[in-house]
Amino acid sequence: MTVTIGRRELLAALGGAAAWPLAARAQQAAMPVIGFFLHSASDTLPDRLRAFRQGLKDTGYVEGENVATVYRWAENEIDRLPELVAELARRQVAVLVTIGNATTLAAKATTTIPIVFNVNEDPVRLGLVASLARPGGSLTGVNFLAGELAAKRLELLHELVPAATRVAVLVNPANATTAESTLRDVTPAARAMGLQILVLKTSTSREIDAGFDSFVRERPDALFVNPDPFFVSRLVQLVHLASRHGVPATYGYRQFAEAGGLMSYGPSVADAMRQVGIYTGRILKVRSLRICRSCSR
Repeated sequence: MTVTIGRRELLAALGGAAAWPLAARAQQAAMPVIGFFLHSASDTLPDRLRAFRQGLKDTGYVEGENVATVYRWAENEIDRLPELVAELARRQVAVLVTIGNATTLAAKATTTIPIVFNVNEDPVRLGLVASLARPGGSLTGVNFLAGELAAKRLELLHELVPAATRVAVLVNPANATTAESTLRDVTPAARAMGLQILVLKTSTSREIDAGFDSFVRERPDALFVNPDPFFVSRLVQLVHLASRHGVPATYGYRQFAEAGGLMSYGPSVADAMRQVGIYTGRILKVRSLRICRSCSR
């Protein structure tokens, strides 16, 4: 389940943009470069990268043959995001692919390079675009709705564990935008179901261990794991600890259920990433045509 926005308007804007300096045009015409940017670790993305590359291929671009990609990972250090965006901008990438809310917000605030984003909640509410119909600016992308599904996921967990009255909600405070959004949606939903929420804030592996150790004292009946890239990188740890403590848990991505987690409910991230690859390829084509016209003058 994905929502896509603003492709035609962004492509039209790119088509009418001013020509780049000669050196940059020559570089882009020879081999366009994509900047790929994630605030978490690289090991969270193998399936997503495959889907992204398939989307590029669908538009005629094959990494290493006619397009290059520069990857940057912030390793969950959110304060490094502006620095990494600036580094990619200095490399004169043709388009910037951003994965996650915090990454996209940092890129929007730091650069005017065209951005194709993949976020898990409403991009209008995040302040990325003016509206879905007319986004404006230089951003387009996919909202794969993981955030909007938070209340539904809690409802399904409650149906699976109807005796539960106290639910621990695991969020990553380093990714404040996603954490706040999840709590904003989950809290009223929990209140309507008569559930008490226990918020656990963890942004390191040790903090995850400490959070689960607190279960002995806090005694939650179930666990709700926020769909954060950092938690995807700690997938095995989270599934193992939930099993060891005997706590029914719900996750936002199917990888958790495939690894032995009790249940997951959410969109197909692979489908969203393939769409991101397609949008990226379309922008590269427009830029290539613009450069060719400029070089022929």
